[in-house]
Amino acid sequence: MSVNPMDYSGKETVLDVVRAERVQFFTVIDDPQNWNVQTRCTEWEVRDIVGHMIDVTEGYLSRWDMAGRGEPASALGLQIMSEKLNENAQAFRTLSRDDAIARLKADSDKMLAIFDALTPQEWSSFLVTHPYMGPLPTFFYPAFHIMDYGVHTWDMLWGLDKKNARLAERTAGVLVPYMFILMQYTVDEESAKGVEATLGISIDGEWGGQWRVTIKDSAFSYESADTLEGTQAIFHFTNPSDFVLTVFQRFPGGEATGDPQVIDQVRHLFFRI
Repeated sequence: MSVNPMDYSGKETVLDVVRAERVQFFTVIDDPQNWNVQTRCTEWEVRDIVGHMIDVTEGYLSRWDMAGRGEPASALGLQIMSEKLNENAQAFRTLSRDDAIARLKADSDKMLAIFDALTPQEWSSFLVTHPYMGPLPTFFYPAFHIMDYGVHTWDMLWGLDKKNARLAERTAGVLVPYMFILMQYTVDEESAKGVEATLGISIDGEWGGQWRVTIKDSAFSYESADTLEGTQAIFHFTNPSDFVLTVFQRFPGGEATGDPQVIDQVRHLFFRI
């Protein structure tokens, strides 16, 4: 991998990706004709994705303030994240289009200023409680912005009939290590009952690599691997975009080979956030 996005040495690249994806996102929402377009998110129009971004950005800003003051903060858990995010996003339909966009851009500028000012120590040691995931090092939050601006721009482009669009190579690339963490924490316990499997994930390109994954009951573990020999199934992705969008359950991407039962189990192993 060209850059370690979790290390402070990758900060400049990560924040540059955030800014690039913001530009693409704002290009879509700034066109009035797109405001009520249905997106890949089944219950969201473009206006709701804007509402979602207001919700999460203001949530981050609020939690950042609380962390700075040393105040405790609770987390709701990932299981109800999807439901709550949907409710919160649609609540912003009461705003006019101009007010919603202006509010999001102002929030976004505040968030980027905070990211820019992060020191090496703060990057990995200052903990901010995510509303659903609990205390996390600050380097997670620029990555969340890349997920939101990048993946949701793809969602909007899908609604605009650009269904062959891909995430930029670098955008998807910096998200690859976070996708394994996401999979680790979104295993559906009911679907995982009795599942014991070893599989390989292979992603082509400079941002790719090979990983060996072990699933036993609801436990998901992974490690980099020089070889995927001995695995029951291999999921091969020709680009990191397909991998990221598959993890986010936008479509079942990648070429899967091996045990058909294991492949099917893995395809249905995770709950959606």
